[in-house]
Amino acid sequence: MKLLAKLLPIFEWVSTYKKSYLQGDIFAGLTVAVVLIPQGIAYALIAGLPPIYGLYAALFPQIVYVIFGTSRQVAVGPVAMDSLIVAAGVSTLALAGSESYISIAILLAFVVGFIQFAMGVLRLGFIVNFLSRPVIIGFTSAVALVIGLNQIKNLLGVDFVQSDQVHILLEDVFLRINEFDKDTTIVGIVACLIIFILKKINRNIPNALIVVILGIVLIKYFHQSWVGVAIVKDIPSGLPIFSMPTFDMDTINELMPVALTLVMVGYIETISIGKTLEAKQDEYKIRPNQELIALGLGNMVGSLFKSYPTTASFSRSAINAESGAKTGVSAIVSIVLVVLTLLYLTPLFYYLPKAILAAIIIVSVLGLVNVKEATRLWKANNLDFWLLIATFLSTLFFGIQEGILIGVGLSLILLIYRTSRPYVTELGKVPDSNFYRNKNRFKEVFIEEEVLVFRFDAQLFYANASYFRDTLEEMTKAKGEKLQLIVLDGESINRVDSTGVEMLKERIRYYKKRNITFYFAGIKGPVRDALFRGGLLEEVGINQFFMRVNGAVQFFKTGDNLNQKKYAQYIHQAYK
Repeated sequence: MKLLAKLLPIFEWVSTYKKSYLQGDIFAGLTVAVVLIPQGIAYALIAGLPPIYGLYAALFPQIVYVIFGTSRQVAVGPVAMDSLIVAAGVSTLALAGSESYISIAILLAFVVGFIQFAMGVLRLGFIVNFLSRPVIIGFTSAVALVIGLNQIKNLLGVDFVQSDQVHILLEDVFLRINEFDKDTTIVGIVACLIIFILKKINRNIPNALIVVILGIVLIKYFHQSWVGVAIVKDIPSGLPIFSMPTFDMDTINELMPVALTLVMVGYIETISIGKTLEAKQDEYKIRPNQELIALGLGNMVGSLFKSYPTTASFSRSAINAESGAKTGVSAIVSIVLVVLTLLYLTPLFYYLPKAILAAIIIVSVLGLVNVKEATRLWKANNLDFWLLIATFLSTLFFGIQEGILIGVGLSLILLIYRTSRPYVTELGKVPDSNFYRNKNRFKEVFIEEEVLVFRFDAQLFYANASYFRDTLEEMTKAKGEKLQLIVLDGESINRVDSTGVEMLKERIRYYKKRNITFYFAGIKGPVRDALFRGGLLEEVGINQFFMRVNGAVQFFKTGDNLNQKKYAQYIHQAYK
């Protein structure tokens, strides 16, 4: 049973389901469905697809996630960010809304799903960790603005250019803003205000459904007064029929950059949401690689039933948890409502104004612009702040795919910079104690002229070996001719490679010629093993390794330390 539950996480909660969960699950499922149906229609428009495809995307990916996903509260389906990425990628290959465009978007879902599934099976979820939090926030905030600006088209009733580059959007809006349709603009702005007000009153109020109903009633019964307002019109009824995507290797190769972007963004969204919800309860744990498998299978199966790429939704997942969802039953309830909508209710959306959908999208994505985090980083960490800003601006002005690539590249450069230039300091002895502490933080510590206690706060490897050597040389020069002993406090060193070992051997020989002794203190077992395998014992003896800095200094001064002799014997036995 445990193996089955590991492969199919649905059995983890089905077998322990409590009757007390049912009311909360049903209410949450109904609430999420009320939000999901209008959002699905709206997000399909962002993706450049007919509205019905938003409902298709809300169906099978969600069913698969219930079975294979490890979070019991995450809501999967169409989302604004992925929809815009789809539009940005597929629009370069086909005309939005055309049969070819739809076919490519469905193929893209299969490609994304296959990559996600393969990464999950091969346990490669860690790769996405290279997207740091500042990159994710900068990227998400920029995409939210781009999505919102792209919806000005439907909000004002002007056929503005669609783009994922903000300067192109703003230029076109500025040049053609005077063409706005008065009726469409009134409907859109009033809808935005109603959503804002309802959110302020109570976030659990189904504001999207309310403005959708109001918009439909307004146009259906008073359409003579609102003739300029564009409406959704016919949405076909019925469930999606099974069909294989049209596989074409040339098209797949062209889709690969946007597919990889969707893989990374979709996985990050799901893990971020899942971890946030996991922290609020103690019933289950998120398994990242299993999440990749669930998302991958959801996108692949979804593509067989006309779905475009999907992932977890921030807003709907939060609503699901806040409404009392405990298990995947809430998702099943949402699925049932989507099925009923597809079978019987799509004609009701005929008179739905596109301006209402634009209002839903704009208000939804504005919450993704995270000014608070940028402000916090400005005060807490300047490098991370500028990484966020660089990713934000790159995404705004160069495009979505370019923005994420620049963000990842800058993250890696920052990682290399930080690991190649770690924190290094000299330690001094705390008076009337056996402790040595950072002289820059503890002004009262005693610094001996003939002793240099040197702490290196990182792994020692090829990228920072030169920095280690140069910094140590600067410190020894500062000590002058009186220096007799160097003690490397290695408590913060968790790994050393061959370059690091060779550099240490060269330094020990160099200082030996100057009659300066080199000791090691607090070296971890695995690091010590790597040093010994690298031949360090050819340059120093085992009795030059100490448990603590104080023991090293005391041994140097007195030549007698019973604990050190025992420690050297222990190391000798362990190494043998």
